[in-house]
Amino acid sequence: MAPTRRQSNGRSPLVNQQRQITSFFSKSHIPSNQNNPTKSPNLNKHSPNRNPSPSPTPNPNSPSPSTPSPVQSKLKKPLLVIGASTPSPTPASVKSYGGEVVGKRIKVYWPLDKSWYQGFVKSFDKDAGKHLVQYDDAEEEMLNLENENIEWVPESVKKFKRLRRGSSFGFDKAETENEVDNIKDEDDESNGDSGGDDSSDEDWGMKGEKETIDDCEDEEEDMDLDDDNDDDDDEEEVRAMKSKGKQGGKGESMKRKMSGQGKAGSAKKLKGGGEGVSKDASKVSFIEPKSSAESEKTSNGMNIVLSGDASERFSLREAEKLHFLGEQRRDAKKRRPGDENYDPRTLYLPPDFLKSLSGGQRQWWEFKSKHMDKVLFFKMGKFYELFEMDAHIGAKELDLQYMKGEQPHCGFPEKNFSMNVEKLARKGYRVLVVEQTETPEQLELRRKEKGSKDKVVKREICAVVTKGTLTDGEMLSANPDASYLMAVTESCHNLATQTAKRIFGVCVVDIATSRVILGQFEDDSDCSALSCLLSELRPVEIVKPAKLLSPETEKVLMRHTRSPLVNELIPLLEFWNAEKSVQEVKNIYHHAIDKSNSMSSTRENLHPVTSNAEEDLGCLPDVLSELVRAGEDGSNALSALGGTLFYLKQAFLDETLLRFAKFELLPCSGFSDVISKPYLVLDAAAIENLEIFENSRNGDTLGTLYAQLNHCVTAFGKRLLKTWLARPLYHVESIKERQEAVGSLGGVNLPFALEFRKALSRLPDVERLLARVFSSSEANGRNANKVVLYEDAAKKQLQEFISVLRGCELMTQACSTLGVILENVESKQLHHLLTPGKGLPDVKSVLTHFKDAFDWVEANNSGRIIPHEGVDLEYDSACKKVKEIESSLTKYLKEQRNFLGDPSISFVTVGKEAYLLEVPESLRGSIPRDYELRSSKKGFFRYWTPNIKKSLEKLSQAESEKESSLKSILQRLIGRFCEHHLKWRQLVSAIAELDVLISLAIASDFYGGPTCRPIMMKPSCTNEVPCISAKSLGHPVLRSDSLGKGSFVPNDITIGGSDNASFILLTGPNMGGKSTLLRQVCLAVILAQLGAYVPAESFELSPVDRIFVRMGAKDHIMAGQSTFLTELSETATMLASATHNSLVALDELGRGTSTSDGQAIAESVLEHFVHKVQCRGMFSTHYHRLAVDYRKNPKVSLCHMACQVGNGIDAVEEVTFLYRLTPGACPKSYGVNVARLAGLPDSVLRKAAVKSREFEATYGKHRRAEKNLYIQCSDDEVVEFIKNLNKIAAKLSYHESPESKSISCLTELQHRARMLMQQSGSVRTFGVDQ
Repeated sequence: MAPTRRQSNGRSPLVNQQRQITSFFSKSHIPSNQNNPTKSPNLNKHSPNRNPSPSPTPNPNSPSPSTPSPVQSKLKKPLLVIGASTPSPTPASVKSYGGEVVGKRIKVYWPLDKSWYQGFVKSFDKDAGKHLVQYDDAEEEMLNLENENIEWVPESVKKFKRLRRGSSFGFDKAETENEVDNIKDEDDESNGDSGGDDSSDEDWGMKGEKETIDDCEDEEEDMDLDDDNDDDDDEEEVRAMKSKGKQGGKGESMKRKMSGQGKAGSAKKLKGGGEGVSKDASKVSFIEPKSSAESEKTSNGMNIVLSGDASERFSLREAEKLHFLGEQRRDAKKRRPGDENYDPRTLYLPPDFLKSLSGGQRQWWEFKSKHMDKVLFFKMGKFYELFEMDAHIGAKELDLQYMKGEQPHCGFPEKNFSMNVEKLARKGYRVLVVEQTETPEQLELRRKEKGSKDKVVKREICAVVTKGTLTDGEMLSANPDASYLMAVTESCHNLATQTAKRIFGVCVVDIATSRVILGQFEDDSDCSALSCLLSELRPVEIVKPAKLLSPETEKVLMRHTRSPLVNELIPLLEFWNAEKSVQEVKNIYHHAIDKSNSMSSTRENLHPVTSNAEEDLGCLPDVLSELVRAGEDGSNALSALGGTLFYLKQAFLDETLLRFAKFELLPCSGFSDVISKPYLVLDAAAIENLEIFENSRNGDTLGTLYAQLNHCVTAFGKRLLKTWLARPLYHVESIKERQEAVGSLGGVNLPFALEFRKALSRLPDVERLLARVFSSSEANGRNANKVVLYEDAAKKQLQEFISVLRGCELMTQACSTLGVILENVESKQLHHLLTPGKGLPDVKSVLTHFKDAFDWVEANNSGRIIPHEGVDLEYDSACKKVKEIESSLTKYLKEQRNFLGDPSISFVTVGKEAYLLEVPESLRGSIPRDYELRSSKKGFFRYWTPNIKKSLEKLSQAESEKESSLKSILQRLIGRFCEHHLKWRQLVSAIAELDVLISLAIASDFYGGPTCRPIMMKPSCTNEVPCISAKSLGHPVLRSDSLGKGSFVPNDITIGGSDNASFILLTGPNMGGKSTLLRQVCLAVILAQLGAYVPAESFELSPVDRIFVRMGAKDHIMAGQSTFLTELSETATMLASATHNSLVALDELGRGTSTSDGQAIAESVLEHFVHKVQCRGMFSTHYHRLAVDYRKNPKVSLCHMACQVGNGIDAVEEVTFLYRLTPGACPKSYGVNVARLAGLPDSVLRKAAVKSREFEATYGKHRRAEKNLYIQCSDDEVVEFIKNLNKIAAKLSYHESPESKSISCLTELQHRARMLMQQSGSVRTFGVDQ
């Protein structure tokens, strides 16, 4: 009786997948242990063996250490032998069991395995009289307990959790002890399972031992698995991630599928934790990639600190097996750590170690030794495996479990690839994806045809995934923010002088959207421009030339990023220069053009190569051509592009990126005049101090200006808002144009705008989807045709394509709906964005083509495209051929009816046989001899005629061609879609801009208080003072409803203008609101130049070219800068870069040092800004002497934040903050009051108040003595003045002196008198104020 076929449960058709994986890293020759007596252990979680040796005597028909192949094991399913020899435990007495045993623990004896397996009775089927038993590995089967050899397990016995191949990293020694030994040598694997797991192809360490596969072809269909009908696919995934048994397949248990042929030859080799397995692994230590420096340490594989059971299991293997990873470690060129040019990314493998490896082991180590800085996802069938040091990372970071044995090993199913690769990449790891590029059948064919001796299938590197190269994943989909990869190179001039200049070349790439930003710019010695760029973009990954950047640049990269992954490339060889970069780019574009021409298709971004002088640049996008023509002014930027391309080439992303890249030129690129830049510059200090994108508490967006303005409903709109916010406009015309657009989307047009937003809210991230669709137009990396994948990648690709089509259709319809507002709108920007053929591309005809091409709903559900007629010539041709053959058969049927004289003759289909000519039994005598009888039924006979046979052959071939064309139809449609890629990108850009404009229009409703449209005034000339004037200015982020009981106090403020001071010197109590005022003025300026409304009753502004902000106390210890040095470094940047149109906000400059030094620095800086730069600014301070010195300076306005002071307990002053900007200076800072608010003890407060009065008194005595000294000097000079006056009067009376001489003397005395009066007045004033 043939065994029943086991139903598919979502796993590979292999008998047990652990055994292939384990023996992949087992020794080549494993002796059989034939002296081990038969046991029948009570298996639990402490049992070292799952399947004891079944017999001390080997089967003479089978080699001792071998086992049937996975195919054989699958096909030759042993029947359960009832009544076979039983082990020593006495079986339960035969009785009838019912529902009373449900939930009880049970042991079931398997005679073929000679083993007991534990589980519990899950349910009882009364009709069948059978119980559903679920084993501890989650497999289930229906059993008649009366016919089984069973034992009931007491509840006190601990459950044994079988860790299966799919259960994360768990590997069950007991379960696989026999199974690992029973692995057949790959040399004789002649028939693989094309429908299942290809891990059966490996050389499992059983060198030189062979076994023939019998009856493989006869029972081939037993191997077929229909993954689409797998009930347990999801269960396998859960088990893989959580290692918890859940409901398994309902069919026959996998344990009953073991072939009986293998059991006789089995031998223990995993005793004591896996003797054979343990000898090829190592102790590897683990280090988390918390920073780029730490991340590099993962390359040595020796820094992992294992704890608990893991340390006990794996630590002993290091010295014995992988000694070359320790102190003897060398790179691929045998250089040791510390040697010049030592490369920690590679590893030298000793020859004796290589000789001890099987083919599969050697393949893994060959990949790993060249990529020690990466975690290998090693594909084996349907699973990705992690071995050795990589297994520790998988166990720690992915919450997977080790498989049993002394060798670190774990894995997960293919369906979890995207999730797990993203997890590791997000945590700072580099993941190397090694895929199978050959099936076992292809391997066998290669061995037969080419005489290859390979015993393992081909595998190739198909992807390198890092933080900056992620293109898909759940977290990426949930986060709209771009993850930038930035390449930086540098050249320096005059570093020995204070006027040192650095020239940077940068290439910034957002892989997920194919956005490439290139730029070259000149920077100061503090790398201010680079710092600004880093603060804006926050790249997650840095690519740089090794040992080429200056120490200052390295510090800046560390200071203004958030733990990026850092990659160092060898200059010239890997980080290409400009010439090499341009040549590589040209090669890629020429290749794309040639391929495009050969396919008779055009790409709108690829210009045809011309024959003029510009021939070499004809294939390049405009941005690249401009950089090439710029010569030295673009060489660094092109070099940065070269470093990026080399890096992406390793990840198979270079050609994909370039073919459909969206190139942009960095606004601060150096070969255009800085003065002509159309943006307000926000440097790193301004972005951080004003909390534009990140708050100072935890780096989140809560409480930032971006969060306040972000009401965008599309992911690409949110990204554009960030770009706008980082670079507000500068030119008045541009600002007014955007203001007009924002204003036009409110008021009567607001309902249309809200409807537009509602429609857009249903959009996916179309910009990223477009990039993925464009990249899928050519098969490469994991999408290459040669890669063996079991998940339906084509279905996912089709669904993404349909999502893009639907998104583009939705965007077009939404724009059409919003376009009705153009009738009463004058905004040029809105007219441009909403008019098809201008800013809005006309894509209706293209969308109609794809809409008519196939049924989107049906294709999305079925995962395949059935094109409508006229859409695809190849498919239409195949369909036409099929129809012609079917028509000829119909015609032939009519001929046969006439020939046999019976109109009832018809074609029928029986099983797989179609077009059977069904003839009544009465006409049997009239049937020609060459008619082949195929089947019959009562009263009818069915035939195939020679003509039908020929037609069926043609029909089969035509159907095959039709199916083949269907498989490639998606690629052809995507190719056509990509031909219009510029239009699709333009559509997304237009929608993003509209989304941001509506967001800005809505944002004003969320301000506290009145709002207004700012009045922008033309930039003033150098002789005029630019102005900022606001009435009832509120704060764009702080609102009354967020301040608890209080409400935000708006203020009137005027800075600059013809009749006003250009600088405000701001004093006031601690916590009085000085810093808040400085921030709200700066934020209001940003809003105004962004084109948004401002929280004020009125707001007038002369455009600001740059905002400088020095605020807060912070240090950069990692960069070697103290708090005071950081403060002065930012101030130095202001002094060097501020212009007449800049806005400066200085908060308490000089407080990081002594009072005298701090005050001297503060006064000098203020003097520079007021009299030399003559820009607008605000200077808050607690140095009250500054208020005295600038009391009568018309260019400085003295103001303070008002407060009320009352007497508190024990003479401790209590201050009530009024937060009102008031003219005049504040006499004190009332710091003791803040101490009271902070909760300092009363005793400390009283002592502080007394000390404060003492210090003030002492300070006053010094000032009075100083005043007396001034007065004494004044009196002496007055006496001398009177004496001189008397002498002149005497001379004049005696006419002893000419009149002219006397007048001269009187003029001199008059001048001296004025000076004395001024001096006397100043002394008098000083004394009163003090």
